[in-house]
Amino acid sequence: MHELSIVASVVDSVTESLAAYPGARVKEVRLRVGVLASVIEDSLHFCYGIAIEGTRLEGSKLVIQILPVIARCDHCNADVELAGLQSFRCPRCGEPVNDLRQGRELDIDSIEIEDAEETVTP
Repeated sequence: MHELSIVASVVDSVTESLAAYPGARVKEVRLRVGVLASVIEDSLHFCYGIAIEGTRLEGSKLVIQILPVIARCDHCNADVELAGLQSFRCPRCGEPVNDLRQGRELDIDSIEIEDAEETVTP
């Protein structure tokens, strides 16, 4: 299960970013994950819950945006979304495509934080 090491790296990166915001609380961590990244979304959520225990991210939510495979079809001269992963052929003309433009990503898209002052109740 490599999802745990991926999530551990995400938690480390977010924790490093929080150094600029002392006292801030993380509300959400948003990831962009391509379908070719070979990760299981449910496993990422499960591992995230484990990895954030006892950290400044505890209580935060992981939001994952799954990105489809987009490839460049030289024949159609267009970027096309592949319908499935079994065939890397253009859905318009049926020609093979090999110039992948999207689908391998595994990035932190954004982090939503709440300032310490905002969490204080009278």
